[in-house]
This record gives sequence, C-alpha cells and structure tokens, in this order.
Amino acid sequence: MKRVIVVSAAAVMIAALSAVPAQAVPTTAEPAATAQYVVLYKEGAAASDAKKAIEAAGGSVVKVNTAVGLATVTTSNAGFVSAIKDNAAIEGVAHDRVIGAAPKAVRTVARDARQLRSDKAVETEGREHGAVKHGRTVKAEPLSGLQWDLKQIRADLAHKYEQSDSKVLVGILDTGVDGTHPDIAPNFNRALSRNFTVDVPYDANGTEVDGPCEQEPDQSCDDPADVDENDHGTHVASSIGSPINNLGISGVAPKATIVNLRAGQDSGYFFLQPTVDALTYAGDIGVDVVNMSYYIDPWLFNCTDNPADSPEDRLEQATVIKAAQRALNYAHRHGVTLVGAAGNQAADYTKEYTDRASPNFPSVPGEAPRTRVIPPSCVSMPGEGEHVIAVSSTGISKRKAYYSSFGNGYVDVAAPGGDVYDTPDNTRDITKATLSAYPTSLAIAREEIDENGDPTVNYLVKDCRGTTCAYYQYLQGTSMASPRAAGVSALIVGKYGHPDWRNGGKTLSPAFVEAVLKGTATKTPCPTPPAYTYTRHLPDGTTATATHVCEGTTASNGFYGKGIVDALRAVGR
Repeated sequence: MKRVIVVSAAAVMIAALSAVPAQAVPTTAEPAATAQYVVLYKEGAAASDAKKAIEAAGGSVVKVNTAVGLATVTTSNAGFVSAIKDNAAIEGVAHDRVIGAAPKAVRTVARDARQLRSDKAVETEGREHGAVKHGRTVKAEPLSGLQWDLKQIRADLAHKYEQSDSKVLVGILDTGVDGTHPDIAPNFNRALSRNFTVDVPYDANGTEVDGPCEQEPDQSCDDPADVDENDHGTHVASSIGSPINNLGISGVAPKATIVNLRAGQDSGYFFLQPTVDALTYAGDIGVDVVNMSYYIDPWLFNCTDNPADSPEDRLEQATVIKAAQRALNYAHRHGVTLVGAAGNQAADYTKEYTDRASPNFPSVPGEAPRTRVIPPSCVSMPGEGEHVIAVSSTGISKRKAYYSSFGNGYVDVAAPGGDVYDTPDNTRDITKATLSAYPTSLAIAREEIDENGDPTVNYLVKDCRGTTCAYYQYLQGTSMASPRAAGVSALIVGKYGHPDWRNGGKTLSPAFVEAVLKGTATKTPCPTPPAYTYTRHLPDGTTATATHVCEGTTASNGFYGKGIVDALRAVGR
C-alpha cells in the first residue's frame, strides 16, 4: 500500500522501536509543546457550539471541513483531550502531529535515512543494482511487452473499443503525482489538482519524517500540487492513466483525466484530515473515480473496544473510523466510485490478527508501535470503509500474491499487482512486479542513473521518443492492484457515463460502476486445496513458506472476491 523514500541503506525498521514502552515519557520536564489535533463535531451540532468547546479547552481552530464537521486544532494544553471529549457538541478527537521542530538532543534519524515500513519492503522486493536491458517494440506502446498486467485483465484488447474519456476524472489520493512526467502530463489536470498535506519535519520523538522545510527544493513545507517526492503516487497515476503516445507504457484508461488529490506525506504517512479533505473535494468537483492505495495512520487497524488500548487510544481510533466514513459517504453521494487497496499484511481481515505496526507515528514522546491482538471487528480505513471496493493482488500466474491480504466478505475484486516470486522455481524476478512511471528527479537524486541517463538498477526502465525520455519502475503490492481496478472503473464511466450537468464532464452512479466491475470480473475459484502454501526461495539462500486459507465459492471468495477484473468484458465486448 504505502511506502516511504529510502535514499540510504541506513534506513531502519520501525519495528525495531517496538521495545520502547508505548506510553513512555521523558523523565526531565519539557515545556508544553504545541500539538495538533483533529476534532470531529457531533452530527447535528452547531459549529459555533463546537468552536466554543474547543476554545474553552484551550484549543485554536486552524480550519474546518464543513462537509464532514472535522476541525484541525492546535493547542498547548496537555489536558486538551480530557477537557473536550465529553462535550455534547463533540463526537471525537484524535492526535494529528507535533508542531514545530523537535529539540536537537532527541533527533534520531538523518534526512537520508528514513524509516522503512513493511509496505515499503513488500513493494520494493526484488530490487538490485545492475541495469537490465529491455527491448523496445513499435506495437502498441514501446514497453507494452513488459505489461503482463494489462494482458491479464484484457485492457490491451479493451482499448480497441474504449479508452475512457478526458471528461472522466480520476482522483489519485496518494503521495502526489509528477505532473511533468512525459507519460502522465498529457492527461494531467493541474488546475483541479490539490495538495492537502503540509510537510512534517519531525515526529514527537524527534525522528525526521519529511525533513526540514528549508531543505525542500522550494524551502517550504507546502509542496505544489504537481510533484511527487516519494514516487508511489506517480506509479499509481501512471497505472491508471498513462496515454497511448508512443512512449513507455499505457495505463488501463489511457484517455482519462488524472487529478492529483494529495493526501500522503513525502515520507509515505497518510493522516486523517488530508484524507477527509481530499474525499470531500473530490465530491465537490465531480471526480468520477478515486484510488486509495493506503491506510490512515497511525493505526493499521482502528478499534473502539479493544482492551489492549487505553481509553484515549480508543477515542482516537473511533474518531478515525467515524470521520473517514463521513467523508467516504459524502464522496459516494456525490458520484465518486471509491477504490482501495486490500493491504500488504498477508492477513485474513476476517480473522483475529496480531498487529505489531501500530501506532506507527508517535503523537507523544516515547510512543512506538506495540503488539496488539486485533479482533475482526477492528477496521483498517479507508479500505474497510463502507462503499469502498477493496482490491486484492494477483501475480502473473493469476494466483493471489504472497503478500496480499484477503478475507471472504472483505475482498471485492482482484487485479494484477505483481508477485516477484510467482515464478516456476519460486525464485525472485523483478519483472513479475508491475511497471509504471517514475519521476526523473528522483532517479537523479537517488543516483539510480549514470551520466548518460541510463539506469544502473534493475528496477528502472528508460524509454525515449526522439529527445523526450522517461523512466519507469517495477513495484508490487495491493497499491498496484487497486489502480488497475480503478482504471477499469474509469473505462466503465467512459463507456456508460452521461453528462454531469452540475460539474461538467461525465458522471455515473458508483453503485452502477461497482455492479459492472464485479459482474464482469472473471470468476476465479479458491485453489485446491484451499489452504495454499507459498514458497519463496530468498536471495540469502533461505526458504520462506506461508499458508493462506481461501474461503468461499467460485462466485465469491476471500482471495479474489467476485473475480479478477476484466476490462474487455466491462466495456461490453
């Protein structure tokens, strides 16, 4: 799903912090830090009453999303949550982040050694130094021979009949989109794109997150809405909407319009307020489909009654669920088809799960991930939200990918997201991941190309049309599967949509899009036997095995949902 920039091999696993007590605080007294919260208003409560309650508790309202009733609040009152949580105008409150730079004494990680999380490890599995040569064809797009994913869902054949439409808007809720990439720019709408995030220099433990604002190219914590300093969002956008232009690859919906609705930090964290703001904005401007390849931090799963959590943690998680669902409901009511990644935990979301990744972003000094046993009633947002089409990932052989989470009743459909171990001998092959656009600026900054601009690593591919050159990278994950399903959704809107008299362009009921997407998917049965064992021969000479149990029928099961999406069948051929 989500990932973070890694510029140095010195990156450390966030799991290594799990030995730190979850609620530990410094032994020396510190001045009261200014902290930021998100406060959810009670439905039906007067905004003026909620504002008064916030101010009475020592908070200052920075902004309010009036469509959802979610306010961003700053305060230096350490007892803010206790002071406001029982007010009749307030539904919930959650930590957002610490404001300002952390003390130098507690800064623990340099800018070029950012924390590495499990999603990142999954998505970049198989990366090695050493360039790999790829042939360039003239049939379809030059790198189409490397796009096994398009062939699996028959998008290459569907393009003969339907390529979507510039009137179809696809919102990318991610880390940003490189709007200058030559294989994105023709379909990128800069005017409608927005960045709903503000860079976070340090977390509460003094660890660098997005890095000092003065080290940004624009020396600001506010990035423009056409850049991606992570690379994840650009890959997702390209998978959906790269045009057919005799350069590089084609997206699933090569004529759809891409709108950057940035909700993720440079570092790969996704917080509640940006997600809510992006979703309501999508509804307001007439976006037809959004892709959400992430979960809302800091909780992988949000629980309202888990005894392993403190009352304040439960309140925070309940706030995430309620606020995110209000935003999803708002977008859905306004005609937005919501597509999300199923997750890279290799977990059955309908069963008990041991979560060792939450909270992954410290809101108070000393806080770190801890081990929690999660019942199925806990939910990962937005993927498990109502109205969201949850997408699991397949490899080149159509088996469920080894990392893909699953669950009968959770997964709606499946789509190709890559599996580098889906090979005849279960050894690693990077070309079994998926290929999509990569920002040139990152290739330069990460020293992945030589003085001639040629890749020096096996996960990058270069293609040129005349003097115009572009880069593409291999990634795997449910983050990559979700945009393939979102792309098919955009084809459906292009095919069956009608004029949007309110916003212009086209529109189509999300319920109709979902029905077509599911109804035309290729029904795929559970493996036989349903307890499928994955074997991976790792580069260090060891072998890893894991067994996942598929429940359900051919018509609907935990690995594939209603089936693997089929672009050709979806557009009526």
